[in-house]
Amino acid sequence: MNIILLGPPGAGKGTQAELIEKNRKMVQLSTGAMLRAAVKAGSEIGKKADAIMKSGGLVSDDIVIGIIDERIDEPDCKDGFILDGFPRTLPQAAALDELLKKKGKSLDAVVEIKVDDGALVDRISGRYSCAKCGAGYHDTNLKPKQAGVCDKCGSTEFTRRADDNAETVKNRLMSYYRETAPLLGYYYAKGQLKSVDGMAHIDEVTRQIDQALG
Repeated sequence: MNIILLGPPGAGKGTQAELIEKNRKMVQLSTGAMLRAAVKAGSEIGKKADAIMKSGGLVSDDIVIGIIDERIDEPDCKDGFILDGFPRTLPQAAALDELLKKKGKSLDAVVEIKVDDGALVDRISGRYSCAKCGAGYHDTNLKPKQAGVCDKCGSTEFTRRADDNAETVKNRLMSYYRETAPLLGYYYAKGQLKSVDGMAHIDEVTRQIDQALG
């Protein structure tokens, strides 16, 4: 089974991809991780990506598609893959369709994790983590049992990502709706779109995804 997870930043795509990977023996393919692996492997396309990234440029769609092309031929993808973070635009979706058609493969489902924008801004801007062990917390939804002390390691040092603030999250949402949201209509028209409630508890979102995938 080959699927795509769609949803705005902070919708929980990464978390759900990890759970699907574990439960269904599929492979999570994150574009960032694939790029780093290709660069590390020193493949021809990895060298091209490395040169572009070192110069501060954006890696082109052709290179990303080329890396996906190489990656899905690897043995661990034989039982299926989960694309997380790609495609982001309609041209990328069309290029992915062509690639899969060339390989005699297809997408089985595109799962949209639907979220409430206001709640999403609160969810992301309120999150922080232990600076020592990385345990995640939230200002309102997941506070440490003892204020200022990490539940897991007892550290009193915490950190927040610089881009986890309301203004940055709103800008990222705007980019998502401008560039990626049109994919919802694209995959709906192809009969591949399934939607789940991303505001539910993680376990419930997982259950809905399992039901959608059949």
